Amino acid sequence: MPVERISQGFRDLSLTFKPNPLNQDLIVLKNETAIARSLRNLVMTFTGERFFNPEIGSKVSRLLFENMSEVVSDLIRDEIRSTIINYEPRVDLDDVIVNPNYDNNEYNITIRYTIIGIDALQQQLSFVLLATR
Repeated sequence: MPVERISQGFRDLSLTFKPNPLNQDLIVLKNETAIARSLRNLVMTFTGERFFNPEIGSKVSRLLFENMSEVVSDLIRDEIRSTIINYEPRVDLDDVIVNPNYDNNEYNITIRYTIIGIDALQQQLSFVLLATR
């Protein structure tokens, strides 16, 4: 039987490193915002990019340079799914939707997940992936 994880909350630092205008401390992201930022960072991180954790990341960026098709959309979905399942233990992944936008040469990504350990409704993160050089 799985162990239920209980948490007081989640906190991460904002990667902009801009100071809070009220107290000049770094801006802190909390709970839902921290998890959403973590998921997006995982998807956008190249495998091998993190020096002391070279296995963390995804191959999604490499797939963006393939010809757009339903097969590539499925590969992107599977890569996002496996990356989140393997490297983000704070969420229970519900669904990953990848919709290719052929006119703009981009993929619209929607990730639906539930945060483990806090009382929060199902969350949804949406963003666009496009090939950049």
